[in-house]
Amino acid sequence: MSEINKVVLAYSGGLDTSVIVKWLQDVYQCEVVTFTADIGQGEEVEPARAKAKAAGVKQIYIDDLREEFVRDFVFPMFRANAVYEGEYLLGTSIARPLIAKRLVEIARETGADAISHGATGKGNDQVRFELGAYALMPNVKVIAPWREWDLLSREKLLDYAERNGIAVEYKKKQGQAPYSMDANLLHISYEGGILEDPNFEPEESMWRITVSPEKAPDAPEYVELEYERGDIKAIDGKPMSAAEVLAELNRRGGAHGIGRLDLVENRYVGMKSRGCYETPGGTIMLKAHRAIESITLDREVLALKDDLMPRYARLIYNGYWFSPERLLLQKLIDESQATVNGRVRLKLYKGTVMTVGRSSETDSLFDPAISTFEDDKGAYDQADAAGFIRLNALRLRIAANLKKTGR
Repeated sequence: MSEINKVVLAYSGGLDTSVIVKWLQDVYQCEVVTFTADIGQGEEVEPARAKAKAAGVKQIYIDDLREEFVRDFVFPMFRANAVYEGEYLLGTSIARPLIAKRLVEIARETGADAISHGATGKGNDQVRFELGAYALMPNVKVIAPWREWDLLSREKLLDYAERNGIAVEYKKKQGQAPYSMDANLLHISYEGGILEDPNFEPEESMWRITVSPEKAPDAPEYVELEYERGDIKAIDGKPMSAAEVLAELNRRGGAHGIGRLDLVENRYVGMKSRGCYETPGGTIMLKAHRAIESITLDREVLALKDDLMPRYARLIYNGYWFSPERLLLQKLIDESQATVNGRVRLKLYKGTVMTVGRSSETDSLFDPAISTFEDDKGAYDQADAAGFIRLNALRLRIAANLKKTGR
């Protein structure tokens, strides 16, 4: 094996990464630096420090990245209205480039030779972590244990942990979640285990941050979002930071059963995968952003954004956040948001989000004097429509006449 003196590991303190610390120390005979990111997963991250110390780790990084995550990754993505394969709001995908960025930064700070992660060789995350790392540190070495070791089951990992005195909390017991979970401030995902049968309806007890729409309040809740250059700056008149905005919308949306999704998606590595997702705040944000754009963006600008969106979403899903094409698209998208200012009023009710109002004092392109069904006092000459229609029908008329002549 190549000479590795120090490696930075993306570390959660769970079974996989706890085993990886010991495996790296044994197999690569190297010093391990651990990095634990708080991106709003809803779990205490400090216990990872004690676990890392117990494993002999000297340099331990635990970073609160919630604000950076929403401000610099989630918000830019929502300016594009990004949705993968028509439904998925990219909650896991958008977190990976931030983790890769911080891994590389710590590698530089500590003089490490390599980075490491616990993603498997079957999934998308290995691609996202590594593409991000290579884009930011081209010659970085990457160690992906799941592609090297023979510990390819939970049983083997638990046996390795027991043999090496690694304290883990993973136990098979009644009521344990029979699937894999990943959480951050944007969403929670559920995959694997019993969910690998795409015809299996998950039990209600699986969902963590949304109530069942059937059990949601019988009265709707109204919320008003204030936009500045395409980003939410205030909720119901109260200014909030990016992370505060998403946390608050998660709370409100979850209380009304908003944001559940059951999806079979196409992984970048080629296989199909079934996942269930809870994205209450993101679901509200997407609806509201499209609403404010509807009155502040030109028709063809909107159409261009909609044409580009699926490609932009695939770039994020496949791990190309730091690619030149994504960065170029982001400049175009961000430029379009200069006029996306104003307010959107929404009604939250039993799993649904309905736009009930939108306004912009400075940038609205909606002109009631022209759009009215009443007397517009000459603002629009309806006779102009005849020539417009005939010109646009010209190619259709030529083709129809050609058919009549039998040619």
